Amino acid sequence: MGSRALSRESGLQLSSATIRNVMADLEELGFVASPHTSAGRIPTDKGYRFFVDTLLHVQQPLDQASAAEIRRQFDATRESSKELIATVSQLLSSLTQLAGVVTVPRAQQASITQIEFVGLSENRVLVVLVYNDREVQNRIIQLERHYSPDELKRASNYLSEQFRGRSLPQVRQEILRQLKETHAHMNQLMLDAISVAQHVFEAGATEERVEYVIKGETNLMGVAELSSVEKLRRLFEAFNEQRDFLHLLDQSLNAEGVQIFIGHESGYQILDDCSVVTAPYAVGDAVVGVLGVIGPTRMAYERIIPIVDMTAKLLGAALNSRR
Repeated sequence: MGSRALSRESGLQLSSATIRNVMADLEELGFVASPHTSAGRIPTDKGYRFFVDTLLHVQQPLDQASAAEIRRQFDATRESSKELIATVSQLLSSLTQLAGVVTVPRAQQASITQIEFVGLSENRVLVVLVYNDREVQNRIIQLERHYSPDELKRASNYLSEQFRGRSLPQVRQEILRQLKETHAHMNQLMLDAISVAQHVFEAGATEERVEYVIKGETNLMGVAELSSVEKLRRLFEAFNEQRDFLHLLDQSLNAEGVQIFIGHESGYQILDDCSVVTAPYAVGDAVVGVLGVIGPTRMAYERIIPIVDMTAKLLGAALNSRR
């Protein structure tokens, strides 16, 4: 929009010359820039940051239609936690028409409620770990000797009783403590159980790779700043690779409330034309994941921020009710 049209349509009592001077000052200060010589000026990352920090009026409370849709989705779902994560990611995408992302809750924050062992061939054992009475993990461990079905059953009963209600870090700490005890004070059942547990809970063995679910990536194809096929290809590759993008999301794990990464603030060149609005979600007092919205730097922050904030709180409450 030209300075004359801006002067006329803004309702401000400013001449077009004054507007040109103001725009020149803003450009000199780094708040706006021209993408090329014949183009008009657009906000820079610095300009958007100034807008978000000082000029933005966030919609509080969230508009009734969006709030009702978020609550309806949570009230209607009876899914497992992982299915719920996918639903929430899709919900964020549909409400914002951008890309929604939710990290899978970290398993080490969950409490163990049951441990079962099933003997396989060649001294291998299938381990079934139940968390929070509903989340199940299966893995196979290799033991030094053969354990009979009775031995495995006794070991599982002992470990379930010893470790029920404890998180993975607590379990590992207790195993290390018991391993340091003099074997003379431990009967054969305890020795067998702790020996097996050492293989099950050794550092890193039971930690799932933290992952996220992203929905609505194709919405970004309609964003002017990302219309380049090459930009979109590299962005989608980054989403699929996950590692670097997870590092960005992890920065929000210890944040209080909503975090906004604008353009180059993310530290990843592939996101230079994007903004990421995130918020952590918690189960009880423990933050277990992050959710957010990915879109252009010119996104409607005043609407998206309360959507992300409310969704994070409701997701935490939904997961907490399943404990």
